[in-house]
Amino acid sequence: MTTGNTASLLGRWLNTNRESRGIAECVVAEDKQGITVSITGAGDKEPWPIERATVLANVEEEAGQRSVALLATFNLGDLKAETHIRVNKGVLVIVLYATFHDGSGRSNYLNREFFYRS
Repeated sequence: MTTGNTASLLGRWLNTNRESRGIAECVVAEDKQGITVSITGAGDKEPWPIERATVLANVEEEAGQRSVALLATFNLGDLKAETHIRVNKGVLVIVLYATFHDGSGRSNYLNREFFYRS
């Protein structure tokens, strides 16, 4: 089981930007082994493979209370997507670090998106 208060992270989250070309949806769940993260990219028919998340201490405080953040890494063949996930003022924030490993010359990138609980 995980440590820290993960309850604020759990649930199904939808991107606040319906026109996003990044992440459309994120589902954070908890089971006996810890926290899992499922992500569906904009335009994807199927979600990415579910990954186990590492629970991190979030040193920023919200309303005077310590919270936690998550780290989940998705290896999608030619793309490695490292996500940092936390809640800030009731909004889920995902920072995505994308690196390409296919020799295509595509630029690696960083993206931050915001999600509301559905």
